[in-house]
Amino acid sequence: QVQLVESGGGLVQAGGSLRLSCAASVRTFNSYAMGWFRQAPGKEREFVASISRSGGSTYYVDSVKGRFTISRDNAKTTVYLQMNSLKPEDTAVYYCAARLTGYPNTAYSGPRDYSYWGQGTQVTVSS
Repeated sequence: QVQLVESGGGLVQAGGSLRLSCAASVRTFNSYAMGWFRQAPGKEREFVASISRSGGSTYYVDSVKGRFTISRDNAKTTVYLQMNSLKPEDTAVYYCAARLTGYPNTAYSGPRDYSYWGQGTQVTVSS
């Protein structure tokens, strides 16, 4: 069983930055591909970014390319999402997800690709 705990959300003005963290309680963290999703009120959960278990491959939704960066520290069993130039439309609950995989360089973008989810952290961007 993998437990994921997100942190780092909050209220920020448009144009500001936040760094989300997701700590995983698993010793074999480097066997898991990781992803970030978000869900705004009244909308479906949306893919944001993902990273392969090796960290060598990353994938982003077009709306965050050039603004968000996903990274991981396997020694700390933590994945990060650096969010810059935030916009009001980035307001959502952000979820971390994990998938056990045998492929070191594959990043996944579908919610059904992931087996484990965190509880979410709220990000609110004011205009």
